[in-house]
Amino acid sequence: MTPDDLMFKPGLMKGERILITGGGTGLGKVMAEACLMLGAEVYICGRRGGVLDDAAKELTDAHGGKVVGIACDIRVPEAIHDMLDEVWSSGGALTGLVNNAAGNFISRTEDLSPRAFDAIANIVFRGSFFVTLDCGKRWIAEGKKASVVSILTTWVWSGGPFTVPSAMSKAGLNVMTQSLAVEWGPKGIRFNAIAPGPFPTEGMTARLNPGAGEDAGSGMRGNPMGRAGEMRELANLAVYLLHPLSEYVNGQTIAIDGGAWNAGGGSFAGLRDWTDEQWARARAMIQGANEKDRAKRTV
Repeated sequence: MTPDDLMFKPGLMKGERILITGGGTGLGKVMAEACLMLGAEVYICGRRGGVLDDAAKELTDAHGGKVVGIACDIRVPEAIHDMLDEVWSSGGALTGLVNNAAGNFISRTEDLSPRAFDAIANIVFRGSFFVTLDCGKRWIAEGKKASVVSILTTWVWSGGPFTVPSAMSKAGLNVMTQSLAVEWGPKGIRFNAIAPGPFPTEGMTARLNPGAGEDAGSGMRGNPMGRAGEMRELANLAVYLLHPLSEYVNGQTIAIDGGAWNAGGGSFAGLRDWTDEQWARARAMIQGANEKDRAKRTV
């Protein structure tokens, strides 16, 4: 991104300390870049240490400032605690957390194994809660204000056929957002969420549109704006919600999808017409993407 992609004044995020889970690639990396460009100190975490190091170097080479990558498996509460000890010891309390780490893939629900379900739920649902809880305990103990932004989908309102583990997990985070906005709001800790429509990333293409040439459901067509989202659009919204000047916004989930959800889109309902052969090809492509991803993990 360039400064022209951001709607905010330079230095807006100076003094802010932001942790973005899954911050080494995709939407997480874009949000990290926006916060960095506006003066924040940024921490990014994920399971692929090399990817995090590369992202941190790329962003600081381009913009200066401070980006720290920390390899952490957020499915493990002890690993989260160690990571946050490192963050707190290097400059004090975080001022913002973005629950962005996720996993997802299209599948007929009857084809799912318990392991496949856990692969999504343990990251999106349990892991995001564990990170939020550990940060929250520290903020409360220290009397610090903070902003938590969770990346969801519009499926939290309409259901997610063929992405049931993700839809269930994201719906849980939506409820967490609503609940803790009330419970922790009086302590100065506020909660909001963003529900993006299609923002093409490598991970999304590999697991939600394998092959990239077949119909991937109504979530990929019929958008009232006639296009996918631009990364800068999501980045600007995330910065707004993280910044203290948006403090009265609390407990909200904001769709950024060009109106697709309002038009009845936003899910993969169109995959009802796929044949067994199409599902077999999709599974093979997704498995190939997963194997490449596992080879890069360091935790």
